[in-house]
Amino acid sequence: MHKRRLGRTDLLVTQICLGSMTWGQQNTEAEGHAQMDLAFSRGVNFIDTAELYPIPPKAETQGRTEKIIGSWMKAKGNRDKVILASKVVGRTANSWFRGDRPSQLVRADIFDAVDKSLAKLGTDYLDLYQIHWPERDIPWGANPTRIGAVARRADADGAPANETPIAETLGVFDELVKAGKIRHFGLSNESSWGVMRFLAEADNGVGPRVASIQNAYNLVNRTFEVNLAEVCEREQVSLLPYSPLAQGYLTGKYDHGARPQGSRSQLFNRGQRYETPNAAEVLLEYNELARSFGMEPALFANAYVSSRPFVTSNIIGATTIPQLEMALSSVDVVWTEEMQKAVDAIHQRVGNPCP
Repeated sequence: MHKRRLGRTDLLVTQICLGSMTWGQQNTEAEGHAQMDLAFSRGVNFIDTAELYPIPPKAETQGRTEKIIGSWMKAKGNRDKVILASKVVGRTANSWFRGDRPSQLVRADIFDAVDKSLAKLGTDYLDLYQIHWPERDIPWGANPTRIGAVARRADADGAPANETPIAETLGVFDELVKAGKIRHFGLSNESSWGVMRFLAEADNGVGPRVASIQNAYNLVNRTFEVNLAEVCEREQVSLLPYSPLAQGYLTGKYDHGARPQGSRSQLFNRGQRYETPNAAEVLLEYNELARSFGMEPALFANAYVSSRPFVTSNIIGATTIPQLEMALSSVDVVWTEEMQKAVDAIHQRVGNPCP
């Protein structure tokens, strides 16, 4: 399990990061602990979570995931061995995060979020604290293949009236660093413009520099490559890709319209990102390509993401131990030029059907 530097920080994170969003909903506390035991026994040192989790977000389950991670670290006494990342929600009308009111990326709400996360996790600090999604009015994921409307341009005095200025938000993260509550700062579901604005404010001395970005990246969504790959390479911002299996659609279990009992799509009906026109045919083509190389689709898809030169740590997720075993073993796959040419041939024809 190789380690790579996170942005310009002193943190060395493993090429696999253990995602946690199923713990507390699809997985019990004991199952979450078993996943962490296995991953760390294989050399993983990096866990990603969020105040929002588990998924799907609900008032009655919110925060369970962080509590499960906290109870595991307390039982193991291993906080110093874990590189721990969490996230604060962006603008949301969901009122359960802040005590029956909406939330924005302002000082009171960010401090409320981080203090609650630290309490649930049973730790004094987070190694990486990320904005889960921008406060700006932009398409989810921030990297659409086309855009119907662009958020209103800021006036000369700054951001639109309904937005918190990026400089103001970044200043809060500066306070968190100075208070010792967080070590480093990251973004998620962000655009190239957003990354550059945060970097510009940091260069102007406003707050901490962006260390990482957590965006979706997989065989059917390579939009990161269009602009963000160059931004992140030149600015030394690490990509932490999520959804390498496209919410399970790149495992083959949904091929030909199947919806297995207990699968996420069957339980929650939240797979619309991967149910766009023509997506089923493209997903099947990639899954069949994996099989033509003698590999399970899930292994192939994870190996593809981990092999990309601009990926620092691939955020994997699983609901069963066999699924986790396969995801962890993806780092042992030798990604060949033949595999890449075959993947690129499909991508040249179909582009990014699931941005």
